[in-house]
Amino acid sequence: MAHSLSFISTNLNSLVLHHHQWKSYGTLVSSPFKCKRRFARSIRALQETEGPTPRRLIDIIRSVPEISRNYFKKPSRRTLFGGISLLGGFYVAQTISLSFGALGVNDVIAAVLCVLLTEYVTRFYYSRTTVTFPIALLNNFKMGFTYGLFIDAFKLAS
Repeated sequence: MAHSLSFISTNLNSLVLHHHQWKSYGTLVSSPFKCKRRFARSIRALQETEGPTPRRLIDIIRSVPEISRNYFKKPSRRTLFGGISLLGGFYVAQTISLSFGALGVNDVIAAVLCVLLTEYVTRFYYSRTTVTFPIALLNNFKMGFTYGLFIDAFKLAS
């Protein structure tokens, strides 16, 4: 029964299901005459100890934004994911430039799409009165994307 709870390794057990208590109600043992090994399984039931707790999958999914807000409260984690977003944009720009530039097919269309993407993200970012963390990550991705395209242009010019 413990193998079916794969969310224990991600620590969701302590974050979401901390109000539950597991009780064992017995064991089932197969007959030793039918097979050489004896398999024992315990039957467990989920009992509520306090108030309403999430039991359905949708309740767990609805608790994810609160868990992520608590996770990203530390400035070090925000900086780390900002850097990952910046480098991700750089990687995507290098990949697009390499794939379309090497083939020589549809490179003008790819360039137009890249410019439209960066302009749309810039307009979206600067039209907001308050900047949330996901929007800041999107802007970091755009900056890395633009930087990657500039670096590739300098490589082609030399």
